[in-house]
Amino acid sequence: MNDKTHDPKTLAFYDAEAAAYAARGDRSNVSGSLGAFLAHLAPGAHVLDLGSGDGRHAVAMIEAGFEVTPLDGSAGLAAIASRHLGKPVRVARFDEIEDVEAFDAVWAHASLLHVPRDSIVGILARVHRALKPGGRLFASFKSGDAEGRDTLGRYYNYPSKDELAAWIAASARWSGVEIEETGGSGYDGKPTEWLFLHALRDE
Repeated sequence: MNDKTHDPKTLAFYDAEAAAYAARGDRSNVSGSLGAFLAHLAPGAHVLDLGSGDGRHAVAMIEAGFEVTPLDGSAGLAAIASRHLGKPVRVARFDEIEDVEAFDAVWAHASLLHVPRDSIVGILARVHRALKPGGRLFASFKSGDAEGRDTLGRYYNYPSKDELAAWIAASARWSGVEIEETGGSGYDGKPTEWLFLHALRDE
């Protein structure tokens, strides 16, 4: 696990469970954060929906007038999102992102939390590179103190607030970094403490 940039077992779960996962809905209390995230963006800003899942957040962003590039590592979820959106969804792992200063913002809800701990700093650096100078990042993580798997076999990096702050600081030059702690749950229905990360790529 620790020498990989992604966890194949987790990707296989989302491919196998794509329809059930999409039907279950989002239980992370993120709706208010999406609105606040969009409120900081210029009209028509280009957003990378990183780990777009079934596309529900991409739909909301498009309806609000933003240009959205949805991306997911799961071909199964990408197919569902494509049907919802009426447009292709880019299928790629996070370690395959090569974009340079292409996006005004990155929305990474419940996606980067699956990146193995030894690779997360490098993936955050790729996200930084993909943003335009001054671009905004939102990313959510399930908090904890050691990597592990949930009852469904999915890998999580489970950072503490301090660890997440250290990861973002080590990855690149960011400003305006804030980490919000909030309660919620997830697809497995179990109570979960979440960390919501907000950051800006330095100009």
